[in-house]
Amino acid sequence: MAEEAKETGPLSAFVVNPKRDEMIATAKAIGTRGKGILAADESTGTIGKRLAMINVKNEEPNRQRYRELLFTTPDIGKYICGCILFEETLYQKTKDGVPFVDVLNKAGVIPGIKVDKGTRDLQGSPGEKYTQGITDLDERCKKYYEAGARFAKWRAVLVIQDGYMSETAIQENAWVLARYAAICQSQGLVPIVEPEILMDGTHSLKICQYWTEKVIAACYKALSDNNVILEASLLKPNMCLPGKQYKGKRSMDDNALATVTALRRSVPAAVPGIMFLSGGQSEEEATMNLNAINKFENLPWSASFSYGRALQQSCLKAWKGEDANLKAGQDAFTQRAKANSDAQLGKYTGDA
Repeated sequence: MAEEAKETGPLSAFVVNPKRDEMIATAKAIGTRGKGILAADESTGTIGKRLAMINVKNEEPNRQRYRELLFTTPDIGKYICGCILFEETLYQKTKDGVPFVDVLNKAGVIPGIKVDKGTRDLQGSPGEKYTQGITDLDERCKKYYEAGARFAKWRAVLVIQDGYMSETAIQENAWVLARYAAICQSQGLVPIVEPEILMDGTHSLKICQYWTEKVIAACYKALSDNNVILEASLLKPNMCLPGKQYKGKRSMDDNALATVTALRRSVPAAVPGIMFLSGGQSEEEATMNLNAINKFENLPWSASFSYGRALQQSCLKAWKGEDANLKAGQDAFTQRAKANSDAQLGKYTGDA
């Protein structure tokens, strides 16, 4: 009997990622209902600004003390399922010598890593940005996986200027996000795709929704072109909101409707979780807007949070850099984490 002919077709159709099942399980775990992500991946410069607000010097021992406060919070795993780390933090330890990665894993929190290297001006497109860091990303991802990270984050920054956004900026950022995602998956890391449209501007909610749909649709076209496994990925978008300088009326119900409509139109159901960024909203605004989004039934993906400032602002103010205030800082963090957990379930009552 003649040997059966080998099927022909695009080579990418026959690629089998050995970590596929592990990545799908990780993405699904991060999309667990009632839980979200703590974004503790502030760069050295950014965390310095946060520490300066409480008159604490931006030195490695102080950054370590603050992150230890967060990661050793009792019952952190009740409300937080993933934590994005900065590279320095991925290799840090507690004062007792326990690696932060081990502390998080023991608490049931999956460690992740920020892998982009910041934004640069997009030449030929005034006011717009692109993100750098692709060149050695495969080598870095391999190193981060070996250090215990199981997912990654790459932030692209887009801006609405006088109601417009250039096609150049959309296509550049969508393509680089897709290349990043494919590289991460080749090394066993679940990619969080973050196309953030900044809140700055006088634009209306309608305009934000319009560009959010365009940007996210472009991202998923690029992700498809790069053969990214959507079930092993997550999305971290902005919510649809009027611009910060917009003078008209604002409504959280309208924000939620615009956000859910935009995402239903552009995000495939194969994606297990949408983890919203807070994007400069206050702690309470970010929680209330998330709660309004989760009032909608039958969403095809988990709609949760990946917050930095919106989980940490009260914690920093309560801690003040003083070891004596450790419990006060952790209690403040727990309060915000529980509030956002409730909001993910659509049950937040505004009592945090």
